[in-house]
Amino acid sequence: MPTMKNRLYCLGVASLVWVGTIAPGYGQMPTTKRFPQITIEELNAQQRPVAEEILKVSSVGLAGPYNPLLRSPLLADRMVKLLDYLRFNTSVPRRLNEFAILIQARLWTSQVEWVAHHPLALKAGLTESVAEDLKAGRRPAGMKPDEAIVYDLCMELATQRTVSDATYARAKTTFTDQQIVDLVTLSGTYASVAMILAVAEEPAAGGQTPLQPIAR
Repeated sequence: MPTMKNRLYCLGVASLVWVGTIAPGYGQMPTTKRFPQITIEELNAQQRPVAEEILKVSSVGLAGPYNPLLRSPLLADRMVKLLDYLRFNTSVPRRLNEFAILIQARLWTSQVEWVAHHPLALKAGLTESVAEDLKAGRRPAGMKPDEAIVYDLCMELATQRTVSDATYARAKTTFTDQQIVDLVTLSGTYASVAMILAVAEEPAAGGQTPLQPIAR
């Protein structure tokens, strides 16, 4: 049976043959982008090895955040390594990890993040009703106890710039110190990704806009 690394490698090889290195569904993207879509043919010597690593795991080819990130190859390399840990090697269970990413997507109205991670969250075990409440800007009803802790910790940190003693104490009853640190770092990293996407005005696959702005 192929290992996870082999499966990821095969995915990357398949990605390399996508037209313009843009994933299916990206064919109708606007032609006037702040950062014109980079292609394999345009990669320089610094960008190419990073792009090859991206294509092993990316569901969007070199689109999404990778398109602007490749303008800074060393940063892109560091970010890819960080995301590899935060997505595939973190101490946080996948269901909660993807939920935390969706929370940042909702906070930033990041269409790219939501479109990419909503199906992954459902596949990992997050219920559709929880995702739909989050999408609508509501505190989700029916969250499991560990999901409620993740939601409250991430939302407090993002909106109040602090975490209350009560919320931290709840987190400590369920998560290890490593899990809390990993969760916070994941949240901050995906906020950074959302910022990059916002500045670049990168569209989601097929121009999808599932998230509506929420009044502050």
